[in-house]
Amino acid sequence: MDNFDDIESAKSHHHLMKRPPVDIEFSDLTYSVPHGPNGSKIILRSVSGLFRSGELTAILGPSGAGKSTLINVLAGYRCGDARGSIMVNSKPRDMKSFRKMCRYIMQEDLLQPSLTVMESMKISTDLKLGHTITDDIKLETIESILEMLRLTKAKNTLMENLSGGERKRLSIALELVNNPPVIFLDEPTTGLDDLSSTQCVSLLKELAHGGRTIICSIHTPSARIFAMFSHIYIVAEGQCMFSGVGQDMVPYLSSIGLNCPKHFNPADFMIEVCSREYGDFSEKMSSSVDNGKCLRWHKDNSETRKPIVRRASQYDTVSKHHYDFSSSGWSQFKVLLRRMAIQHKRNIAYLLFKFFMYTFIGFVVGGMFFQFGNDGSRTLYNYGFMFITIIVFMYTPLMPVLLKFPHEVQLLKREYFNRWYGLNAYFCALTCSQLPAQLILSSVYIVITYFLTNQPLEWDRMLKFYVICVMVSLSSESLAYALSSQLNVTNSVFLGPCLACPMMLLSSFGLGYKEEEIPALIRLGMSLSYLRYGVEGLVMSVYGNGRARLDCPKSEDYCDLRDPSALFDTVGMSEVSYGKSLTLLCLMFIAFKVTSYAMLRWRLSTNPSLLLKLGFVGRFIKAHFNIPR
Repeated sequence: MDNFDDIESAKSHHHLMKRPPVDIEFSDLTYSVPHGPNGSKIILRSVSGLFRSGELTAILGPSGAGKSTLINVLAGYRCGDARGSIMVNSKPRDMKSFRKMCRYIMQEDLLQPSLTVMESMKISTDLKLGHTITDDIKLETIESILEMLRLTKAKNTLMENLSGGERKRLSIALELVNNPPVIFLDEPTTGLDDLSSTQCVSLLKELAHGGRTIICSIHTPSARIFAMFSHIYIVAEGQCMFSGVGQDMVPYLSSIGLNCPKHFNPADFMIEVCSREYGDFSEKMSSSVDNGKCLRWHKDNSETRKPIVRRASQYDTVSKHHYDFSSSGWSQFKVLLRRMAIQHKRNIAYLLFKFFMYTFIGFVVGGMFFQFGNDGSRTLYNYGFMFITIIVFMYTPLMPVLLKFPHEVQLLKREYFNRWYGLNAYFCALTCSQLPAQLILSSVYIVITYFLTNQPLEWDRMLKFYVICVMVSLSSESLAYALSSQLNVTNSVFLGPCLACPMMLLSSFGLGYKEEEIPALIRLGMSLSYLRYGVEGLVMSVYGNGRARLDCPKSEDYCDLRDPSALFDTVGMSEVSYGKSLTLLCLMFIAFKVTSYAMLRWRLSTNPSLLLKLGFVGRFIKAHFNIPR
């Protein structure tokens, strides 16, 4: 019985268990980014170093020195253009395995605003621990982590109402759930006051003493915070200027002719030196530490370079058995769907606003085309109603996604990189979470407009009308996800309507033309417009399937379009059928959906983004074909 209690106690303190050592060594690491039309800018210049387990390592340097880039490359967040060697416990880093054992806490605290601290922690444990432990032990783990990070009092607080220090500690807490052996942090003290910064670094030091490898970049630490770090790594102008214990920094500067004033923060003085406040010592400092290859500078024997002490590797066994997804794809889907449902419920004001918007537009459009549906003298006007309905179902789902999803992608990148869940589970949960609102809001507009405009009250026609509207709505939403997964808000909002406008124009281009009179290029564009298939589907749902001639009002002498076949000839749809239009619309929807998934996976990869690749293509063309800039 006592043995069982010990096991249960160990599980409940899973986040504090000792971890096998993971040492990260890098040599001649170089990283560059495109700069200008023909060249590139080198961010890291053949830097080397060793970050050991059990130590809290600080990467310091002035702004633009390459701190965040070094963190990104070592964590594998950006590695597509990196050159050099990165070793983990004396073995070449395998990125797939390494990502299972490391976590990256980025500078910006990206958290779900509509969840409480406790809800977010429960979701984190469900995703990261799965069914490996019971719900009671999960709750004990959460309580223990919150108590250690001083978040117990805020556990029922919405994350959007947390202070800066609480948000930073929560970001750490969410990643501690499955006790990762390697933690990277980019500027963990940004936006925090001195007390909160001290508490944050003190916590990281405590975690490092548990056997973890903790590496963080930091800009200007106070003297108190500086003294807490076990290892200091200074970078400036993309080169290593110092690597060693903090207390050795002042003697190191003295050895190259720079004396730190008394009562002066050594970190501040070093940053000033790296910023050339006292002259250019960059080459001298970099050569003194051999650009990081000496690994540690010692004041007692700076001329003797001791050999690297490498640990025996336990890396393979740890990564293969303990750091893959603990929850299945189906479990991830259910947890993510639950999280999204909570967010929708909390954001009730937004849903009410959308409901009001669909209702308002429905009454406006219904009033514009009031009682036109069975009027043989207003058949062409009724066609206009169907065209406007398609435009409504293009813009209303399109714009909210273009405005919101680029921000969501940033959070998705963090959670996906830290292996909370797979993309398949997220994409399916996102699709299913949006579907109920889409169906309900579409129904609101359709019911209002269909009855106000006096369309035929036949169940099959009403169902066909509804299906086309929903498919256009879902296609527009998928197109928006494809665009916003690669672009920021500004570019998404600009490009989305720009792409939609030609599709909108091509959807009704056949008006007044016979099919053979339309140019081949225009016909090709019409075949690529999903809105065209939407208009065709609505026209066929209302006027197709052998509908009889419409009534001509007594006030009119002649109704030239009272026969549906005459309308088909007028709008260039004489060879159209409902089944064909719906099939092609469904195919367009699938194409947009697959494209949005592919774009999202591309965005989440560590390879250069699509826009960056396009930039390379543009520079190549300008350079080799003498195109003026």
